[in-house]
Amino acid sequence: MNLTTNVETFSFAAGFQARAVACGLKTSSAMGASSLDLSLVSCASDCSAAAVFTTNKVKAAPVLYDQALIATHAGTIRAIITNAGCANACTGPQGLQNTHRTAELVANQIGCAPTQVLVMSTGVIGRQLDMAKLEQGIINVTSAQAHQGAPWVARAIMTTDTKPKTAHATIQIQGKPVTIAGCCKGAGMIHPNMATMLAIITTDALITPSVLEQELRTAVDHSFNRISVDGDTSTNDTVLLLASGASDIAIESTQSADQLAFREALIAVCTSLAKQVARDGEGATRLVEIAVTGARDVAEAHTVANSIARSPLVKTAIHGGDPNWGRVLCAAGYSGADIDQTKLSLTFGPADRPGDNDTPSVQVVADGLPLIYEERQAAATLKADPVLIHLDLGLGDATTTVWTCDMSAEYVEINAHYTT
Repeated sequence: MNLTTNVETFSFAAGFQARAVACGLKTSSAMGASSLDLSLVSCASDCSAAAVFTTNKVKAAPVLYDQALIATHAGTIRAIITNAGCANACTGPQGLQNTHRTAELVANQIGCAPTQVLVMSTGVIGRQLDMAKLEQGIINVTSAQAHQGAPWVARAIMTTDTKPKTAHATIQIQGKPVTIAGCCKGAGMIHPNMATMLAIITTDALITPSVLEQELRTAVDHSFNRISVDGDTSTNDTVLLLASGASDIAIESTQSADQLAFREALIAVCTSLAKQVARDGEGATRLVEIAVTGARDVAEAHTVANSIARSPLVKTAIHGGDPNWGRVLCAAGYSGADIDQTKLSLTFGPADRPGDNDTPSVQVVADGLPLIYEERQAAATLKADPVLIHLDLGLGDATTTVWTCDMSAEYVEINAHYTT
């Protein structure tokens, strides 16, 4: 498998066109440096579609719209229109009407049915879309004056992101190349199930909506549901996966070698995007990888790892390079998992993965008790990028890994003035 993350050479899978424009929706300084705020990913033929959405009970209008559309038209999708600068969340009947109108406008421009257009929005909650700007933007994004190419879409969906996030993988199936490629946005309100992130993933495989959904949910469980920036779950979180079938390589519903290869590549693309989101967390200076081993099952390991990942005390200690191991054990202890503190072992640094970075690992806890260690050496492990934390529960053989970031004063600054 060949996996790349270079934004400048990024492209979607065969069969898809990508365009982006600035239409004036992204006006706040909190919305990032790029003025691009409207993007369109489309296909000339019907696509299979699958999606995973936020579990927040407060859902944005486009989430409600897309959920209904995926349930009824998952085999005939032609386009995804995405705006940044306005979340269209908590906007009531008018917000839903604006979402439907957005799909209609796109459908009229590209020659398909409104039920073939998925809609995504991101930005400030509680504000109605400026439909005059959006209508002109849709005219522009479907015209020759639009920026052409997937890198522009990756930039147009950004809000507080500092950089676009892309991943492109090519695998060989039945002796022919199959591509999985996607981009996403997300920097704050990031936590499993899911987060303030939008992702557009494409493939040229020929695959039914039911199989596509199965594979997407597996991939999301291994990637986007294993990251946390601040413990908040948003109103707009959406991961969309479209399959154009342009490669003519069919992925069957059985557990075939072809399907397993496709699954591995999809997980790799989603994991790369998820780690890029965690690395670009609002105010973050470095990525943090938390490995929990020795659990009874994966669910237990995940519960403990998530608790550590969302702890403000752990994240601020990492930012300051303070090897305060007590904060890690404390977060594990209140996770709700039935752990045994006398069996806990904690290591800062690469542990049994010496090739990860140049900083040697430091074991600071064994059997739930502190060891004698060099404080400065332990502090150095928390200044590496990525920071690696390994907690062994001593209870079984199950493991998991989650990704987060450090928390700095800049996180407070960004979110204290997000709407102003």
